Amino acid sequence: MTGMNRRTVLTGLAACGLPAPAWAAQQSGETAWQVMAALPRRVQEIYPGLLDGRLYLAGGLEARNGANVDSISDQLFVQHAPADPASPWETRAPLPEPRHHPNLVGHDGFVYAIGGFRAGDGGIWEMIPNTTRYELARDEWTEMAPMPTPYAETCAVSLGGLIHVATGRQPDGEANANWPDHGDRGDHLAYDAAADSWSRRAPNPNPRNSAAGVVLDGRFHVVGGRRVNAGNETHHEAYDPVTDAWHRRAPLPQGQGGLAAAVAGGRIHAFGGEYFDNGGGVYPQVWVYDPQADAWQAGPPMLTPRHGLGGVGLDGAIYAIGGASSASGRNTSDLVERLIPAS
Repeated sequence: MTGMNRRTVLTGLAACGLPAPAWAAQQSGETAWQVMAALPRRVQEIYPGLLDGRLYLAGGLEARNGANVDSISDQLFVQHAPADPASPWETRAPLPEPRHHPNLVGHDGFVYAIGGFRAGDGGIWEMIPNTTRYELARDEWTEMAPMPTPYAETCAVSLGGLIHVATGRQPDGEANANWPDHGDRGDHLAYDAAADSWSRRAPNPNPRNSAAGVVLDGRFHVVGGRRVNAGNETHHEAYDPVTDAWHRRAPLPQGQGGLAAAVAGGRIHAFGGEYFDNGGGVYPQVWVYDPQADAWQAGPPMLTPRHGLGGVGLDGAIYAIGGASSASGRNTSDLVERLIPAS
């Protein structure tokens, strides 16, 4: 199945039930996954954000009638006590319009929803440049200065006083309504919240989409991803904001696109993603990167393998949020699971 098919095959399988035990230990020594409070809705193609110890999730491709994608979400969910399995997600003010693939980034007291896609004339993949800011105290969204170009399926982080957005997809020409209208990019944009303005930084040398991005030791790491004509990739780069330069780091042991990543214990944990060979599926693997050794090793496999999910690191734990347990728009999930890595 090609990348284009991934966007068009959004139905076809019946909803499947997902197990939800209170605790589920993997065969990984002292490491365990815990099932946390589920999301209010089933949603995939998401990029949750973190601010002041709270988890934020907005937008995505939603499954309202079963487990297969049938709509675009405008919902905002906030988790005030992520470490408490009994703490429910709170529904707050929705996005100004339904939107999938927006990157959420906590930065300077606000949460920003950056880029993504909306439904337009002729398709649901109209890429947008919007920078939309959320303030929890006022429960309000505000449109800020947009990116200089529409951008989506990117990586976005807060680093060095700026929001950095790099490595994704942009329109290839005038057409901008369907996924095939776009091409892979390595562009790197930086947002100055104080000035409400965007500027350009050194581009990632390996253009691709659906990678995962995190901050570790003052650098912006971009891991995995895929290209339309080349499939899943193993690339791993780290951006140094002091020198405005990208540096090659040890690649993932296998290519995984549509994955998530988060940092805990000074290490990157990269997990999940999807493939389309032999009928397609999702990856159960969790890979752990040690920056001192510049090397990856296998971690405990996911409790519920998924793609299009969100990854957040908080208080020494990894959160795997939403996504889908089958490739494409099938079997969309409301699961939230937490990994506590062994020390």
